[in-house]
Amino acid sequence: MIQKFEFEETEIAGLIKVTPFNADDVRGCFTKDYSKEVFEANGIRHDLMEVFYTTSYKGVIRALHFQREKQQPKLVRCICGHVYDVVVDLRKDSPTFRKWLGFDLIGSRHNEILVPAGCAHGYLVLEESIVSYKCAEKFYGEYDDGILWNDKDIAVEWPLDKIGGKEQVILADKDRNLQTFREFMDTYGGF
Repeated sequence: MIQKFEFEETEIAGLIKVTPFNADDVRGCFTKDYSKEVFEANGIRHDLMEVFYTTSYKGVIRALHFQREKQQPKLVRCICGHVYDVVVDLRKDSPTFRKWLGFDLIGSRHNEILVPAGCAHGYLVLEESIVSYKCAEKFYGEYDDGILWNDKDIAVEWPLDKIGGKEQVILADKDRNLQTFREFMDTYGGF
């Protein structure tokens, strides 16, 4: 079976659900999750600067990250496993400012999302997973930042029941020490 690229806009401008090219046969499958030519033919400019991967255990939350400067638009796909992926619009002039959307990215579905600049991004790992990021800007550690995963003003509804509850959440020190949304607004006022 062959699945061609499909692009679906979401309520947040620039946040696009992508179904990549995928061909299944008796050997398994062949997936093409990015093509500059196909993306541009569909009105999407996403020039790759770097690609990286994370490997995470069930219960890990990596969230809600962004770069203060030189923001990183990114094409995100769960290559193996299952993550609940969240994007928060932090663009102060956007009609969806502070809105979040969640997506099940599942390795066997090959689905992905294109996260625009000006949005925070993160995910909850529902089963051990490998996640790919194809970024249109380089990572700059000095601009790396984020908002707490459980910030009450953003109020993301993480499916914690799927990992056995809040006590099963695994956080790096980096994610434990992120700012609140109010602190972000007091310091930056949005993007």
